[in-house]
Amino acid sequence: MIREIITYPDKRLKMRSIEVSEFNNELHFLLNDMLDTMIDKNGIGLASIQIGIPKRVFIINVPVETNKKNSDGDIETEYLIENLIEFINPVILETHGKTTYEEGCLSVPKFYETIERFNIIKVQYFNRFGEKIIKEFDGLKAIAFQHEFDHLEGKLFIEKLSYLKRKKFDREIRNRKVEQS
Repeated sequence: MIREIITYPDKRLKMRSIEVSEFNNELHFLLNDMLDTMIDKNGIGLASIQIGIPKRVFIINVPVETNKKNSDGDIETEYLIENLIEFINPVILETHGKTTYEEGCLSVPKFYETIERFNIIKVQYFNRFGEKIIKEFDGLKAIAFQHEFDHLEGKLFIEKLSYLKRKKFDREIRNRKVEQS
């Protein structure tokens, strides 16, 4: 089922999510709905708080490029279910190096900005069945993990912006509100 994504400045996005204690059908349905919602919105990650559920749960599925082009001439991407990673109660154990990436967010639509993150991370999390996993990620998976992890802490990527870039963001948000009135 596709769920509604809450968007900035909704105060729920500032909530710190709570740990999952039961790995049951309710959690499985939530994860399934999150995947449907993320794919429908063309995201690569989604935290449960973004659909109004303050649990320490997020998913990442970095789409792969196909060799096909769409009608606009852009290379198509597709989601492969084997690339889906479900993170329950994640913890960052180690971080290494720095990198930058132009990030966007389904909860902050139509705004993209370059953000600095750790390039390599070692994490611990549980899968939907309560099995503990320890893994290392780099590149886009590491960036996506940190972005979604921030959601669990009640933080948005715009909080990492410099003063001037944050002013630019605030101006864009005000202008959108005026246009929508």
